[in-house]
Amino acid sequence: MTDVGTVPSLSHDALTQAFSGQSFFADKTWRLSPEAFPLKREQVRQIEEIGNACLGYSRALEVLYAKSRQGRSLLRNETLLAPWVAEYLERGKPESLIDHGLHKSVSGQTPFVLRPDLLLTDEGFALTELDAVPGGIGLTAYLNRMFGDGETIVGAGDKMLKAFYTALANHRPDLKLPFIAILVSEEAATYRPEMEWLATELQQEGKRIFVFSPQDVIPLGNSLCVDIGGNPQKIDIIYRFFELFDLPNIPTTGSLQKAVEADHVRVSPPMRHFQEEKLGFGLLQHHRLEGFWRETLGKRNLQVLSKVVPRTWVLDAVDLPPGAVLEGPSVGGKPIHDWGQLVNASQKDRNLILKISGYHETAWGARSVVLGSDCSRTHWGQALHQAIRTGKEQPYILQEYWKPTRVEHPVFDDKGKLYTMTGRVRLCPYFMVQGDSMELTGILATVCPADKKIIHGMKDAILLPCRVES
Repeated sequence: MTDVGTVPSLSHDALTQAFSGQSFFADKTWRLSPEAFPLKREQVRQIEEIGNACLGYSRALEVLYAKSRQGRSLLRNETLLAPWVAEYLERGKPESLIDHGLHKSVSGQTPFVLRPDLLLTDEGFALTELDAVPGGIGLTAYLNRMFGDGETIVGAGDKMLKAFYTALANHRPDLKLPFIAILVSEEAATYRPEMEWLATELQQEGKRIFVFSPQDVIPLGNSLCVDIGGNPQKIDIIYRFFELFDLPNIPTTGSLQKAVEADHVRVSPPMRHFQEEKLGFGLLQHHRLEGFWRETLGKRNLQVLSKVVPRTWVLDAVDLPPGAVLEGPSVGGKPIHDWGQLVNASQKDRNLILKISGYHETAWGARSVVLGSDCSRTHWGQALHQAIRTGKEQPYILQEYWKPTRVEHPVFDDKGKLYTMTGRVRLCPYFMVQGDSMELTGILATVCPADKKIIHGMKDAILLPCRVES
């Protein structure tokens, strides 16, 4: 770390004052920087292409799941059956959730906020996950406003706020001023402050949008209501800020599903299990599904995703016949026939990320993530054997680790002195979807110290908006 001689665009005093009266994440802190993170125009264009491809992928995944479950051919002009796809996507899910996800009331619905998680590597972007219930919306909107400088900030001003509301309200185009409830569960309480800030800002524009706990929802007849000043207020639209694994902890889950199916309330993101599984990237790259993706996703979208998605495999512990090998990584340059062979792989061969696929309390916030090349063989073996044992109930995936490139960015220390931090970057672009169109409304950059291999919002990280370099 070396001292920086340049004049910061925002002072330490201005930053601390801006955040002193406003909390965005409960019990979380991060380092402050005077400058937004710079991106080249070509990088922003690539990110927009990735966003469009992710929307196409989300819609194609629904087609894949439906055809697999119904026993229909995946291809138009030849027979290709893949019942195992539906089995993967339904593994460990309750029947009530599966049935709801297939109901005609939610058919064709995708999350209206899509957030790809992108690592910046020497070779370009690495798309590691697609988050359908992303945190950081309120914080990014605030940072965009605070750092806003004409059109140089991606999503400058209040672009994200306006696009978020418009896309959400579009679920009930028949209502001029719908009543919108943002439901934040106890499990997701860390993100309640930023949702409350977002709602308050929109209320000042006359919008009827409020934050509640799912426990505040009251079923009344066929409707869902909340108490406003001692009177029940019917909810028109719900923004669901909780993961699907949390549904058993919500007492009105049954009423919520029934109200959606009867079209008395709209919920986004929809409660569709297959849209929140990381194993979808394993299906995207599976050799037996190549024809389906080429036919359904389209040439350009497939090219974009093929370039940025690291090789991903579904860790399915099955007995193979003699001579058969797994669709998986190699060890010593040779294919494997048992996932357990990866336990004793060299450090180079275990340059793999192991993580649970989706429907579990450890499936978010990097809680279940293990990097094989960054831990002891013993720790790696324990994690791998755990995944093999529980994979029939909770699917895991393996993903190639693409090492993020090193960058330098100015940051303030605890005393307000400016220095240059060498770090690695994750970019989280936020796309708001309306019908067949989508809009890039902001990009949150997380810059972690270079010695951290797994990038997330830790206290040593910098959280920043992104700007386009002139």
